[in-house]
Amino acid sequence: MHDDTEEAPDCSQPGETPADQIPGVLRAFGRQLKRFRLRAGLDRPAFGALVGYAPKTIAAFEQGRRVPPPAFIGLADEVLDAGGVLGELKEEVAQAQYPAFFRDAARLEAEAVELHVYANQAVPGLLQTKEYARAVFGMWRPLLDEELIEQRVTARLARQAIIFRKPLPTISFVVEETLLRRPLGGRSVMRGQLEQILHIGHARNVELQVMPTDREAHGALGGPFTLMETREARRIAYVEAHQDSSLYTERRAVREFEEQYGLLRAQGLTPHESLAFVEKLLGEMT
Repeated sequence: MHDDTEEAPDCSQPGETPADQIPGVLRAFGRQLKRFRLRAGLDRPAFGALVGYAPKTIAAFEQGRRVPPPAFIGLADEVLDAGGVLGELKEEVAQAQYPAFFRDAARLEAEAVELHVYANQAVPGLLQTKEYARAVFGMWRPLLDEELIEQRVTARLARQAIIFRKPLPTISFVVEETLLRRPLGGRSVMRGQLEQILHIGHARNVELQVMPTDREAHGALGGPFTLMETREARRIAYVEAHQDSSLYTERRAVREFEEQYGLLRAQGLTPHESLAFVEKLLGEMT
């Protein structure tokens, strides 16, 4: 069938990835999607009507400029009778939701059996509410457009599935007192965020510790980091700063971060004291 919308201008729209930054998996998925659509004899408007998406959005998916949501991928596979070919790419496509500097870490995080996070700038992503995450992304500079913000928020919340994954991973957090007192997004948003921290902090596989501001010793003045252990017993340290990141796998480097984290846990409030502290802060906001 002739498709008069087949050739879209080679330019990015709001919420879409610039052509020179499109991940390979999105290009591959887009090519497969287009191939199955044409095989089914559907132009973009007809296919879009079947799956509930505008022709422009279908074009963006096929060109790799926009990350298709998992629900779309499953429906497209079924509607186009793709035999699971599109569905098999769902996990890889999901990784493209994240900024380029975080994709490798996101993949490792999703597979981790242990995860330990030190945060001193904002509440860790694994603990964030939708409203808090939206406020954080809304403060990024240069500004992100609204659609990209929603995409990043959705991706961040999707990461939280690891907390209750079976078998349960071992997860711990050390967070600075200051970030629990900083009402990013407003007092109402922060109140909901503290409630979320209490909820997750009571999970059997999670330990949360607060590092009080009045401590005279501090084991990690170099900044935030995350420690991960994979099913294969690989130990990895992840450090992120200024939209750049580093993954450390060499044992000596990882051991240095492990030493810092051990000191932080010894210097901070105990998990029981920390949850009581969060409850106290929550009470002060009501």
